[in-house]
Amino acid sequence: MREYKMRRGEYLSDRIEDMESTITEYFGEITGTEPYDDTQLFVVDDPDNPVFDRVVAGTVDYGSKKDRLALQIDERPAEEVIAEGHVDAAEDAVDAKNDFLEEATGRDAKARRESLKRDVEDSPDEADSV
Repeated sequence: MREYKMRRGEYLSDRIEDMESTITEYFGEITGTEPYDDTQLFVVDDPDNPVFDRVVAGTVDYGSKKDRLALQIDERPAEEVIAEGHVDAAEDAVDAKNDFLEEATGRDAKARRESLKRDVEDSPDEADSV
């Protein structure tokens, strides 16, 4: 499960007022929930895009800190997707994931990568223990 921060001065609840409908719009019908860090995340067991096998997403509340977006996307093997003739779906899958993350966090893919690099640089001991 990966957690994403918001841009400075922004809050997840301001960017996405209805997390459930936003997840449904990007990934498909929600089939249930799953516990994660004292919260319930939404689960899409049969995503609209054939590249995705399962999607788990939602808001993680940290009390006095800003909420974060939690997202885990399980993807099917590329060989399997191509064999079924869903080559174009791979590009759509990347777009759906990036568009969802940008809407939620206010950061594009480049900004998210830079933030991830800074987090790793700030905590080098944690990176060594992986």
